[in-house]
Amino acid sequence: MERNTIVNIGEQRFDKLMEADRFYIDKTDFIREWWEMGSTVTLITRPRRFGKTLNMSMVECFFSNKYAGRDDLFEGLSIWKEEKYRTLQGTFPVIFLSFAGVKTGNVEEMKTVVKQLITETYAQYKHIMRSEEFDDADREAFQAVGKDMDDATAYMAVRSLCIYLQKYFKKNVMIILDEYDTPMQEAWLAGTWDQAAAFFGNFFNHTFKSNSQLCRGLITGITRISKESIFSDFNNLDVITVTSDKYATSFGFTEEEVFQALEDAGLGNEKQGVKAWYDGFIFGAYTDIYNPWSIVSFLDQKGKYKAYWSNTSENGLINSLVQQGNADMKQIMEELLQGKSFQTELEEQVVFHQLEDDNNAVWSLLLATGYLKALNTSSEEGEDDVWYTLALTNFEVQRMFRKMIKGWFRGSAQTACNEFIKAMMDDNVQMMNMFMNKVALHTFSFFDSGNKPSEEKEPERFYHGFVLGMVVNLANVYHIRSNRESGYGRYDVILEPVDKKDKAFIFEFKALNSYEDEKTLEDVLANAHVQIEKMKYETELIAKGFPQDQIRKYGFAFQGKRCLIG
Repeated sequence: MERNTIVNIGEQRFDKLMEADRFYIDKTDFIREWWEMGSTVTLITRPRRFGKTLNMSMVECFFSNKYAGRDDLFEGLSIWKEEKYRTLQGTFPVIFLSFAGVKTGNVEEMKTVVKQLITETYAQYKHIMRSEEFDDADREAFQAVGKDMDDATAYMAVRSLCIYLQKYFKKNVMIILDEYDTPMQEAWLAGTWDQAAAFFGNFFNHTFKSNSQLCRGLITGITRISKESIFSDFNNLDVITVTSDKYATSFGFTEEEVFQALEDAGLGNEKQGVKAWYDGFIFGAYTDIYNPWSIVSFLDQKGKYKAYWSNTSENGLINSLVQQGNADMKQIMEELLQGKSFQTELEEQVVFHQLEDDNNAVWSLLLATGYLKALNTSSEEGEDDVWYTLALTNFEVQRMFRKMIKGWFRGSAQTACNEFIKAMMDDNVQMMNMFMNKVALHTFSFFDSGNKPSEEKEPERFYHGFVLGMVVNLANVYHIRSNRESGYGRYDVILEPVDKKDKAFIFEFKALNSYEDEKTLEDVLANAHVQIEKMKYETELIAKGFPQDQIRKYGFAFQGKRCLIG
């Protein structure tokens, strides 16, 4: 650690942090690495609260001529060791934009906020229009940029500002755009993706692609949105995702940096506890990367363990996708919550149009947002397909998902779910039926609330959502598994008690389907029991030493929100 241990929580301006002489881990070597890489436009994706904004502010303070002569900001830091970089400081016109605050799904409101940001950026340079370099036509065009400008003017505004700045400073311009994808995520949640993509696609094209006054472009975000969506025909874009080795230690803290910070703060005895809670992020070949927000918050709270990072956002997009996900997705979530990993083929670019129908698109998003980590990747020689082994990132993320799933069964649904579990333990089938129907009544639509008509969604979304709720509520006393091979077939759910003296349970979920030879819920229930016995679902439990009289077998027959258990 380069400076003292007094923490400024949430400070994202590099100059303010340095002027106040607050806690800072030196990441200025990113400047050297990025400059020497030489890419015209660089897009770096990292999870939220990983120092993206602070690093972009650092880059601005280093290169922008607004900060010319501010040696004090970098003295003693890594970048200041080489003379050639000291001579670069404060020598470029730099445009800095952030879309972090564009948090509306209404496209017209979205455009209004972006136009206001552009207008405020223009206001910073209005003084240059007094120069004889510009004529009345230039000044008129400059004045035309305002919060009420039309879309076409907004598309061109940053590019036009680059022309003015190049003409005035005699040097091409750097453009920094932070959190570029915030409005796109909001648009997807609001169902306005197409309109938003059309606007931002034009904006990015004029700003970064067809801009001859651009010296360097640096873009950050959480996701790598598919090229076809908003970066079409970009041939000068260097994309750095979480699996790239480039800039791997520039965003986030390494274990060495974290342990040194703990020592300096007098919390050296907490190293293993901090590792258990907050370690786990993997960037490229670099393991043991920590989320800065969690570490800084831990230091600020004098060593109090808490899910700091996962509590910094409502996680609306993630919650929506897992909640409405199909049975396969919920089954994998069960595995992940029990500390297991899974293997899947995916592309790291996020195709938002596929999120509702393609589980791999969701896993790609969860990898980009930091909720999953890639333990390893593999591909066949000569093949483009890449397979990822994925797991939950760390204990903090696991707690976040558990809290999120508990939120699905809130209020009366939570009470009914708890009462159902109590009745199940008491072998009270009548009460199991009563409370399960209450749970179904309150939560079935919740799991079936996507953009498609209900009849097109499999009812297993509800069943497996309910099982996920049990996984969370019974995690300390039961191992819960679903859709596994056992005996001669596949059961739906097995609850294996941690204490071998407790009861074990087998659940078979079946829905009343008009195309099967079933007329009533009683018929469905009878068929569920036939399947349990025919397929010998108890085989696994018996092999583990559970006697027959300790195993409970229940059929769950569903028709819409109605349920019959027996």
